[in-house]
Amino acid sequence: MRYSALFLLTTALMGAVDVGVSPTPYAGWSNSFPADENFFPLAVWLQSPGNAQAFKNLGINTYVGLWDGPTEAQLSALKTAGMYVVCDQNSLALGSPSRSIVKSWMQGDEPDNAQSDGNGGFGPPITPTEIQNRYAAMKSGDATRPVLLNLGQGVAWDGWYGRGTRTNHPEDYPEYMKGGDIVSFDIYPVTSTDAAIKGNLWYVGQGVERLVTWSAGKKVVWNAVECTHINSSVLPTPAQIRSEAWMSIIHGSRGILWFVHEWVPSFSEPGLLRYPANMDAVKSVNAQIKSLAAVLNGPTIAGEVTAHSSNGGVPLKTMMKRRGTDTYLFVVAMRDGTTSGTFTLTGLTGTQSAEVLGEGRSVTVTQGAFSDTFTGYGVHLYKIPAAAGGGGGSGGGGSGGGGTPPPSGGGSSSGDSGGGGGGGGGCGLTGAEALLAMVGLLLRRRLSRR
Repeated sequence: MRYSALFLLTTALMGAVDVGVSPTPYAGWSNSFPADENFFPLAVWLQSPGNAQAFKNLGINTYVGLWDGPTEAQLSALKTAGMYVVCDQNSLALGSPSRSIVKSWMQGDEPDNAQSDGNGGFGPPITPTEIQNRYAAMKSGDATRPVLLNLGQGVAWDGWYGRGTRTNHPEDYPEYMKGGDIVSFDIYPVTSTDAAIKGNLWYVGQGVERLVTWSAGKKVVWNAVECTHINSSVLPTPAQIRSEAWMSIIHGSRGILWFVHEWVPSFSEPGLLRYPANMDAVKSVNAQIKSLAAVLNGPTIAGEVTAHSSNGGVPLKTMMKRRGTDTYLFVVAMRDGTTSGTFTLTGLTGTQSAEVLGEGRSVTVTQGAFSDTFTGYGVHLYKIPAAAGGGGGSGGGGSGGGGTPPPSGGGSSSGDSGGGGGGGGGCGLTGAEALLAMVGLLLRRRLSRR
């Protein structure tokens, strides 16, 4: 019995120690995306396989949706191109020689919106119950792959009138989410023509955070990001593209789905390929995400950072990660205004030079505190090494970062309470690691006496 108690305590403590392993959310499905800490889904929506190489050159690794498919020709072409696929579940895809590239099935797009009645008008959305039934049927057909469900902008905007009779009914969404394993949504504030949304990039973060909250963190959350005119005369800038992508990740998104179509100034399915500056922006964002995938796939550290914004109208949203002895702090300004942010991280001692990733500069961190400036919707990504002889600590997991502020804004955003403890000095062992070592020693001594 005593040995069992020691074993249970040791096992529990091992779960509390961050040993640098970054789990991915796809390990539970044998035929899904790679259970590789260096993989992060970077997708395009409903594109022709003929453009696969052009998108691959931008860092895209996944096609979501295949027009009038999937067909064998589409799957074969995308397999040759080295792309993964998320597509409808049909008999061809289930038995295709190229089915190894199919990593997820998908429900019909935006079932939460009002649906065409076939006579030029619109009826109510598809009910959550129907989506759950479709999900069950798809899992019956193949349970080795997840099912992706993409929802509309009502996820982030309660007043989205495109939901018809279900406008202002956000309570529908937790029920819809029962019909998918990967749940995504789309809202495009730069190109929106609705006054409530236009220019308010913070709705992107709000939608992601709602999906995480509504699913209690149990669903894999993705979201779509704009990068073309879509239906507007406005073209997102490279800075806005970067902001929306990182805002998504900081709020909990585990996959970026680039929406590259546009209808203005004329229709183009691969509309992004018209704009070299935006192609470069998407390529740069994808490359940075890929380089940080092992960090992003690791647990979020809760309760170890506070953030204060000098401008009460520009809150700051943070996400903290740890990889080895390095601490990563990802920050986005959640309104279109300038501010200075002051950040305090527990468990850091001494003085460090923190690299601001991708910006060619650094900031000085003293006793865990530093400041930096932000432009509207600006993003900074910090890599902070442990001080010599000190520790950054091995933090716990859980969802982190402060909540998306309401439209009125707020002055600061801090991490959720809880999470792992801060680091110690000396040899750099946390309390949990030291206790684990002690338990191991006691166990070895007891066994040696048998």
